[in-house]
Amino acid sequence: MYEPIRTKSVHSTMAGTPSDFPHRSREEELDIQLAGHLSALLAVTDDLRALTPCADLDAAAERLASEVGRLREGRPPLRATPTASGAPAALHQRAHALAGRALVVAASRADTAAAILAAERMDAHAAALADPKELSAAH
Repeated sequence: MYEPIRTKSVHSTMAGTPSDFPHRSREEELDIQLAGHLSALLAVTDDLRALTPCADLDAAAERLASEVGRLREGRPPLRATPTASGAPAALHQRAHALAGRALVVAASRADTAAAILAAERMDAHAAALADPKELSAAH
């Protein structure tokens, strides 16, 4: 009734069978995701630094760059020239969301250092959003 399968499946489902394409472990995939979220947060932080320079944002950018480098096996993140466009409130909202995503991945990866950094950045951006008069001072 059914025609038999004539070609080998592209999906390796049997244990112990070698595959023609490389696989990454769950930990490697989470490292890639976390580095991506932290890199995006770094880009937004750099934009905020261009709009409203402050020592806290400078320190946060350095810590973010260090974490991304650690996750990428010592390769420093590529950093674009800040655009310095957009409203600070919108940038803080974006940064808060990115820090939240990073926190979720860091927690599932059990990366305490990255989770603490992401939580601190979430708090800082939430504080900046809570007091619109202090957007340039509370980062």
